[in-house]
Amino acid sequence: MFDALSDRLESAWKKLRGQDKISQSNIQDALREVRRALLEADVNLQVVKDFISEVETKAQGAEVIAGVRPDQQFIKIVYDELVQVMGEENVPLAEVAGKTTIVLMAGLQGTGKTTATAKLALHLRKQDRSCLLVATDIYRPAAIDQLITLGKQIDVPVFELGIEADPVEIARQGVERARAEGINTVIIDTAGRLQIDEDMMAELARIKEIVQPDETLLVVDAMTGQEAANLTRTFHDQIGITGAILTKMDGDSRGGAALSVRQISGAPIKFVGVGEKVEALQPFYPDRMASRILGMGDVLTLVEKAQEEIDLADAEQMQEKILSAKFDFTDFLKQMRLLKNMGSLGGIMKMIPGMNKLSDDQLKQGETQLKRCEAMINSMTGKERRDPDLLSSSPSRRRRIASGSGYREADVSKLVADFQKMRSLMQQMGQGGIPGMPGMFGGGNPLAAGGNRPSAGWRGYPGGAPPAKKKKEKKKKGFGTL
Repeated sequence: MFDALSDRLESAWKKLRGQDKISQSNIQDALREVRRALLEADVNLQVVKDFISEVETKAQGAEVIAGVRPDQQFIKIVYDELVQVMGEENVPLAEVAGKTTIVLMAGLQGTGKTTATAKLALHLRKQDRSCLLVATDIYRPAAIDQLITLGKQIDVPVFELGIEADPVEIARQGVERARAEGINTVIIDTAGRLQIDEDMMAELARIKEIVQPDETLLVVDAMTGQEAANLTRTFHDQIGITGAILTKMDGDSRGGAALSVRQISGAPIKFVGVGEKVEALQPFYPDRMASRILGMGDVLTLVEKAQEEIDLADAEQMQEKILSAKFDFTDFLKQMRLLKNMGSLGGIMKMIPGMNKLSDDQLKQGETQLKRCEAMINSMTGKERRDPDLLSSSPSRRRRIASGSGYREADVSKLVADFQKMRSLMQQMGQGGIPGMPGMFGGGNPLAAGGNRPSAGWRGYPGGAPPAKKKKEKKKKGFGTL
């Protein structure tokens, strides 16, 4: 999402490397790079001007900290200003104590509003909040059917009266049903249009007047750049919204929407959609987003994703198996599937500090390697998965697995050999030492130092080892002042 912006900002830091301190003269080139980076990311022009002005003022007035290089200090100033521009802190969704909370969803057609409605319901369910979805979009073909299908997928009921009913009446009856059944939150999916028009706004205003929502959320497509901020301002001026949901943040967007919406519209971003799956909705945290923009990863979100998928008892058992060298192919397969549930490999890797420089080609090769491993493991018998030593001593078993998975015997042999090395390494680490194993992290080995240590385990992908390691060390050092 922010790859191009991150690369541009990286060149800004380089302008200050080797300098003794930040000064009026040496900061100008860096500021010029930051300005260019933001404009290319489609950030609103006025936001860029204000941003640069604030950074310049704070940079020139910053106290020199012993042991901190000027480029590190400048990164800290830019980071703080990014957080400020995006809203400083997360603004949670409203919850009215003792009453049904009403959420009204608005937006243009094609922004992913209906899907975002279901995603929000699933997010609330994970917080033990009961939900009811209300389908008032009677205009778009199959919009009601889509919401019903999504509701069944996430086990949330949907209230609808068909395409002949008045949307305002559907909304009113839906809220009454939710209150009668003691449902915590009702989410109303309204109709979108290809563009803002008087009829759309009038209908939305009538629904809002009747149901008196506690939240009015505008769903906007992040790929529209700064236009997303202008759209948010228009809705805010005419209808009055309490927040925005940015969708398609995992796409080829340049990131300008995330940096413009709060400043231009005054409405906070409350959630971001980061994928097509109904699980792919995240609360918006300005500090975490700023960290991603600067290529420093987002460990907190990664941990939260893992916590949703990992059972604590299973994790402790897995740790014990790894450190005692009893980790087998069944366990490895389980870990790979857990990784898939957390999202795409690329999305996960970008959250790990120092891994933002992995290219799309390297990530694709990583995905391919994982699929190869899974195919070969699926061709093993249960006994072979539990006892990898059987495969080490039996060429005939390896040939059978190769034939069943569609790969060469050499590929199976390499998988087994790498897996055994990994188990040995993990066992020695558990005994308090990390042995020197030359060549272990290179050569395209996807399992090298793998298991539960992603920051080390992915270095084995082709071309990924040396650059990722160097960048990680530099980033960690530079981020120490934040």
